[in-house]
Amino acid sequence: MRARLLPLLIVLLTGVLLALGIPLATSQARSEQQRVVVDRIDDTARFSSLAQFAAVSPADDSHHEPLATLREELRRYHEVYGIKVGVFRRDGRAMAVAPEGWHAPGGTGGKEFAEALAGRRSQGPSQVWPWDSERTLVVASPVIRDGDVIAVVVTESPTGPLRSNILQSWLPMLLAEGAALLLAVAAAFQLTRWVLRPVRVLDRATHHIATGRLTARVAPAGGPPELRRLAVSFNEMADHVEEVLEQQRAFVADASHQLRNPLAALLLRIDLLGLELPEDSEEFASVRAEGKRLAQVLDGLLDLALAEHSAADTRVVDVAALVAERIDAWRPVADQRGVRLRRSGPVAVTGWADPVGLSSALDAVIDNALKFTPPAGLVLVTVEPGRDALTVEVADTGPGVTDEELERVGSRFWRSHRHQNVHGSGLGLSIVGALLAAGGARIAYAHNEPTGLRVIVTVPRHAPEPATLPAAFDRLSPGGTSEA
Repeated sequence: MRARLLPLLIVLLTGVLLALGIPLATSQARSEQQRVVVDRIDDTARFSSLAQFAAVSPADDSHHEPLATLREELRRYHEVYGIKVGVFRRDGRAMAVAPEGWHAPGGTGGKEFAEALAGRRSQGPSQVWPWDSERTLVVASPVIRDGDVIAVVVTESPTGPLRSNILQSWLPMLLAEGAALLLAVAAAFQLTRWVLRPVRVLDRATHHIATGRLTARVAPAGGPPELRRLAVSFNEMADHVEEVLEQQRAFVADASHQLRNPLAALLLRIDLLGLELPEDSEEFASVRAEGKRLAQVLDGLLDLALAEHSAADTRVVDVAALVAERIDAWRPVADQRGVRLRRSGPVAVTGWADPVGLSSALDAVIDNALKFTPPAGLVLVTVEPGRDALTVEVADTGPGVTDEELERVGSRFWRSHRHQNVHGSGLGLSIVGALLAAGGARIAYAHNEPTGLRVIVTVPRHAPEPATLPAAFDRLSPGGTSEA
């Protein structure tokens, strides 16, 4: 969330700084140019005064002393300041120019020249910016005698010094804007950290609860008041959820335990009754099979309740060795059923798991694969190490499941209608899920090619980082899934 919120705040703050800085920079540039224009107007006004006395007929130009003085003034002005200057008659002919041969930009049709002929001083050119390297600054003033405009004084200034002065005036503003932006970014970073820290803690606590650590709680401290109230509400919700789940598990465990004794007595009486019936009685065999199935379901419920309620004893385990051990244990069963049981992968790879829980989970998964694999089929157990986790994949060549059924694999008491005749209670894989979740592992299901089911058990390679919640407990309360 910070990756989205922080850039948004930086963009908004940058927009505010630009909204303040651009008008200020524009005003500074206009002020610098206005100062230059005023200087040029003063210069043209001085030359206009000299030109009033120098304006004579063209025939007398070479012998007129005021005109010679004007030309000398223009020449020295150009040499000192590098500004082109000239006095032009109304028809555009030069009276005195410096340097020699220079003509007013645009001639008599130029904007500045036309304004001066109308008796007005030019208003100055449009704004010159530092990147306008080809621009010049043209200013014109009229020479008036006896109320008539008899000539025009025009100056053309290079804009290099002006552009340099504008840049120099902008430099402090740019530095100030940059410093303000850095401060704004730092403030935005701290603000987002302050606002999002409770969100991160809530997210972490939610993840802990989703993965079975129901005792995780959040200390309602720090952040905006709304998020503090949300933390309080979250803790109340977590308390309620934990209480409901504990009541559910206690009920399942107690009910399973209490029903086992009456069911055992009932099965005993069924066996005694069977002594009085013919050995091939189908009704007796059906009643006895249903009773044993009910006992198996109760045992599965009790195992599931215990698995969900027990804390795991996690440690570094040689998972490859554990897999090899369980394969050797199940090989006689596979040979009896005519199923090939094979192993693939490294002979040694460690992971972070509960050895007892992982061993029980592997037994249930391998048993499930052998149960649904026909004779001459193959059950392949593959161990594949990774950097952060390793996987144990159990793939069979049985009938598999459909796409719709794949989504329900692992649900409690769910069994495919095509496999109802296969011995089982529908709780085996749910117990596996609970055992694996308690140790920080997880289980997933996928289709096997060309047929069959793949069960993927993912085990972390290293111990998880300790929880950094302000208030959290270490007891795990894992949940799980169930068998197909």
